[in-house]
Formats: sequence, C-alpha cells, structure tokens
Amino acid sequence: MIFLEYWPWLVVVSVLVMLLERLRPWRPGQPWQPWIRPQFAQDVFWIVFNGYVFARFADPLFKLIYRGLEAGFSGIFASEANALHLVVGLPLWAQVLVAMVVADFFEWCVHNLLHRAPWLWRIHRMHHSIHTMDWIGNFRFHWGEIIIYSTLRYIPVAMLGVPPLAGLIGGVIATAMGHLNHANLNISWGPLRYLLNSPRMHIWHHEAALRGAAGVNFAIVFSVWDWLFGTAYLPGEAASSESPERIGFEGDERVPAALIWRFFLPFIDRPPVVEKSSGEPLPAAK
Repeated sequence: MIFLEYWPWLVVVSVLVMLLERLRPWRPGQPWQPWIRPQFAQDVFWIVFNGYVFARFADPLFKLIYRGLEAGFSGIFASEANALHLVVGLPLWAQVLVAMVVADFFEWCVHNLLHRAPWLWRIHRMHHSIHTMDWIGNFRFHWGEIIIYSTLRYIPVAMLGVPPLAGLIGGVIATAMGHLNHANLNISWGPLRYLLNSPRMHIWHHEAALRGAAGVNFAIVFSVWDWLFGTAYLPGEAASSESPERIGFEGDERVPAALIWRFFLPFIDRPPVVEKSSGEPLPAAK
C-alpha cells in the first residue's frame, strides 16, 4: 500500500504545515506568509532529494555501512544488534514511543556534535544558511547529514528491533515536528515545552548571533535533552513575540548560494570581502 511508504506522508505533512503557516503566521511584519521567497525552488529540490531520491539510490551504500557496523558489534558482543529485538512484545504505541525517544536522544547528540566538530559544521552549516524560517527549511540540509545521522544511530535503533510500521509512524511524527519547528508559527506547547521542541524554541537555534559555546536548542523532537544538559534557551511566555534579529550564522555570506556548489562541495567558501578606505567593498586579493 502506498501509505506504508514514507514519501506520501511527507507530502501530506508538508501541505498541512504549509497551510497552517499561511493561515496563522507568527512573526510581525508578515500578516500573510508569502508562498514564494528567495531560494524556495532550491528548498523544493532538497525536500524531494533528501525526502525521497537519496533514500532510493543510497540503499546499497547504507547496506554496506550497516554490515560493517553489525560486524563490529558482533565481534565485540558476540551477538548481532538487529537480532536482540528489545521492543518485541510491546504494543505498537509503546514501540513507536521507545524508538522515538532512543533515536531522538542519539540525534540530539549528533546534532550537538555537528556544531562542535569543525569539519562536521562545514556540512551542517548549509542548513543554517536559512534566512527565512518556514516549514520547507526543515529539509535544507546536505545529503551527507543523512549518512552521518543514519550511521551513528544505527546500532541503538537496531538493538530495539523496531518493526517497519512503528519505524514509519515514528518517522512521520518526527517529520511533522521538524516542519512545525521551522515554521512561522507561534507555538510553545505551554507546560509541555520542557518535553517537546517548538517553533518558539527552535528559532533561537537558528539565531545568527551564537549563544553559548556552540549554540542552543539542539533538540529534534524532545526538548527535554536541552533542558537536562543545559543547552536550552526560551524566552518566557510574556515574550511570545520575541524572535532573533537575524537568522543564519556569522560568515554565512561566504557560503555559495548556487545549488551545484552546495550539493557537491559543502566545504567551499566564497572569497572574503575587505573594505577599502572609502568604505566601498573590494574582493580580497588572492
């Protein structure tokens, strides 16, 4: 059945969040969320490629990676990770919940690492090249991140033995949360903000002015990890209209805007710009 695949749910979730964002936009000066904004077409490419195409064509690569990880695990523990089936016997809702919590914790760790390891940041910074927070920005990320996330979370998720249906449900919920968190929506979940990530919280993760050593609010779905480990930042309910002055990161003007450069060479930079004495910009000498 078609709805046992991920991509139809990606379309459904995208349409629903897009409509919600346009009916109830949050930030001042945007009484009606625009349908098209700069680099929207590029983000359409990323959602199609990252949400559908890459998964189809990278399957042999992931099978090779997973075989290597399984071999390493079985060599150490004399057992295959995907043979443990730790959630077998639990009802479907519990399988979904356990799988989401375990996967989300490891994704929080990976996301944190993407901001702290310089060579990983060079890949991840493309996601932070977003200057307008909206639903489709959730999928502006380099395909290398799929490999990084899928590799580092494979063993703990494989140990659970999550059945395909539970994995699909968890993936759809995580996608819906990711879309919402990047959307122009004034949602904080009230008392549940200490458990769940939200648009009001995640926008501060995209603030250009860095907070803390490597940023704040690394949560994907569950904000509880940020609150537990001291990386959370969220203005109070009384400041519900507050948002960062600028979205992006320091030096983001040096990231090439062309899709071909972003796709193949995430490490490349534009030349820096220096100022002449008159104040007019001049390309730096090579």
